[in-house]
Amino acid sequence: MPPKSSSSKKNAISWFFCEKCSTNIIVKDRNGHENICDRFQSGDTSSEAILKTDFVKSNILATSTVEKRTFVVEELKEISEKQVNNLVFISEGVMKLCKFYIGQDVLISSSSTELTIPVVKLVRKAWPIPEKFLTTVFLSLEDHTNYSQNLRRITVEKLPSSPKPVKEVTVEVVNTSGLDLNDIWKNLSKILQVELRGKVFCENTKIFLDFFNKNIEVVLKSFQTSVDDLSDQMEELSISDRFYLMIHSTRILLEESNRPQQESEEVDLVRLKDIGGLEKQVQQVLETFEIAIGFKKVPKGIKISRATLLYGPTGCGKTMICEALSNEYSSKVNTIKINSSEIFSKFFGETEKNLQEYFRRAFDNHPRPSLIIIENLQNLCPKNETTEILNRVSMAFMNLLDTFQFNEKANKLFVLATCGNIENLNPSVRRCGRFDSEVEIPAPNPSGRLDILTKYLNKLSHKLSEDAIKDLSNVTHGYVASDLANLVHSAALRCLNENRIDFTDEDVDYALSQVKPSAMREVLIESPNVSWEDIGGQEELKLQLKQAIEWPLLYPEKFKKMGIKPPRGILMFGPPGCSKTMIAKALATESKVNFLSIKGPELFSMWVGESERAVREVFRKARQVAPSIIFFDEIDAIGGERSSDNGSVKERVLTQLLTELDGVDTLKDVTIVAATNRPDMIDKALLRPGRIDRIVYVSLPDEATRREIFRIKLQKMPISDEVSLETLVEKTNGYSGAEIQAICHEAALKTLEEDFEAKEVSWKHFQYALKVVQPRTSPQLLSIYDDYLKRC
Repeated sequence: MPPKSSSSKKNAISWFFCEKCSTNIIVKDRNGHENICDRFQSGDTSSEAILKTDFVKSNILATSTVEKRTFVVEELKEISEKQVNNLVFISEGVMKLCKFYIGQDVLISSSSTELTIPVVKLVRKAWPIPEKFLTTVFLSLEDHTNYSQNLRRITVEKLPSSPKPVKEVTVEVVNTSGLDLNDIWKNLSKILQVELRGKVFCENTKIFLDFFNKNIEVVLKSFQTSVDDLSDQMEELSISDRFYLMIHSTRILLEESNRPQQESEEVDLVRLKDIGGLEKQVQQVLETFEIAIGFKKVPKGIKISRATLLYGPTGCGKTMICEALSNEYSSKVNTIKINSSEIFSKFFGETEKNLQEYFRRAFDNHPRPSLIIIENLQNLCPKNETTEILNRVSMAFMNLLDTFQFNEKANKLFVLATCGNIENLNPSVRRCGRFDSEVEIPAPNPSGRLDILTKYLNKLSHKLSEDAIKDLSNVTHGYVASDLANLVHSAALRCLNENRIDFTDEDVDYALSQVKPSAMREVLIESPNVSWEDIGGQEELKLQLKQAIEWPLLYPEKFKKMGIKPPRGILMFGPPGCSKTMIAKALATESKVNFLSIKGPELFSMWVGESERAVREVFRKARQVAPSIIFFDEIDAIGGERSSDNGSVKERVLTQLLTELDGVDTLKDVTIVAATNRPDMIDKALLRPGRIDRIVYVSLPDEATRREIFRIKLQKMPISDEVSLETLVEKTNGYSGAEIQAICHEAALKTLEEDFEAKEVSWKHFQYALKVVQPRTSPQLLSIYDDYLKRC
């Protein structure tokens, strides 16, 4: 009995429907169908004849024609290659006969009876192609390459059950194509999370990943879902094949039996005891954390802070504290890490959904305590939301923080976030009830650096004495914790390269020349190469400056013993060209401190508030790289007498300067050195004790000083024997140091003017220079200085 055609006019061209066995077959197979029709009726589809026939029965396609897709689908050009590779292409006729809709998840199963061919089950999304392809199924190039040997005969059908969102999946690595698993272990979870997101799988599915043109094969071993109600549980029990949807928050757990065995794995786990120089900050975080998750009880009615913000310069230990806290309580607390840059999506609403998913995972773990770590919080909640998505994400995040006080599942939840510059953070995030606990992680001071270096060096073999380590901590100004770790690493590496076991002082000196301090990268620090020997005379002045700056740094215990504090600031005044700026540079060089040179006009801005902000920024940078010297050249430009115009920029800058000198923020290990030609024009409030409390007069050089200046300058010049140093000293009475230098410069230029091949400077050239360069310091200015000294 010949099969009858279906009622569909279009399908009648290619398909015939056998009413006897309820099977759709292709027209070309119609004549041989009578011989196997009874087998279709009995359900025996394992015969050789049936295995050679393509058909559709009970909304299931059975076919032996599996090809790789080489054609281009125009409507899919705007879709990413990754999404296109997750499609299976089926003819329009089969789509209608199987009642598939476009984009539906379908199950592709191998139906071979050969025991040597493993069973494969893939879930792909159906996409229609022209009817002319009939029963041919097209897979992506990747699927065809990886699975075609196991898919000689396949069935395509609807999923027998709805896929469940996956909470956790355990993955086993079965092949790495020669790659060292040690190199990829730490990144494998992230790679899998991105690769599998949005796809549907069943248990024991093999996945092929491309890792730098190397194939990595993994098997999805077991899935954990959140089964909420009884009906879902019954459905799970009744279905043999279960399907699982990988979502953004799905955790990828690598099977520990695959984990590379390395001794360094345990050493790399940082603990709270390994953190140096931050004992007070670590204790503050630890107390807040233990109270929030219930490890430490507090009296009823006391408000509990559930969010702490760590802020400070890069490399000071914020992330290290987060990692150490997570490692310390790994067996008792579930840790959820949020990288703020990874949650953003180009699709509307998905970013907020991703963020909420992290917190939902924390709530689902209740009553087990949860620790949420957020790196770079300013990316989530910037001070100025420049785009709509940033505004929406900020609002969503703050709403999540507000739910802590209303959600009973948050009673064992703690959020620990980091931020580089707290000024870039939305102020609304810092209000009470959100991040109401803030801990500053500053650049370490000498004692902090000593603690950090000691803890690093205790783990290494070295020949550094305690005094050498202490000296190293004193000279590493501006080095943060990561710089000190890099410093020790560089010293140890040099030692290993020279086949030595213990590194020495020489290795540390070499490392110091290679590793630069991070805390100074955002600060324009001048490293003056001027010493006291470069400045002629002025011995009494040098002594006063040494007492004010060098002694407090070199002998702080002596000052403490005598009950005195070093001066906050020093004002040098005197005629122009008397080496005030040069003295300040020599002071920084000899004291081995950082030197910030500020010109008065640099601080002024036409924008309201910017000038005051510039002053605050100068002092913030100075504190960051302390011990340091802030040198204000021509301070009368910003510290002049205040007038009746209290709203002027100059008045506001001076007020901000006075506030910084003795404000709430302690100005520790920061010395102000100022220079001016007109001390009588400086506001009296700036010169009171506690601010700029030492005033030093840098006068015109006396005879001994002029002799020393000439000696320093002439020793670098080829001069004839007829040049008399004493005569030059005698003839330059009333000259400033800069004018004496100009005399030497003019004499040398005159020599070259007469004879470009001249080998020495003669006396006649100095005579010419003495006529050209005349003293420019007026008697009126000197009288102003005399009157000022009398008033002081």
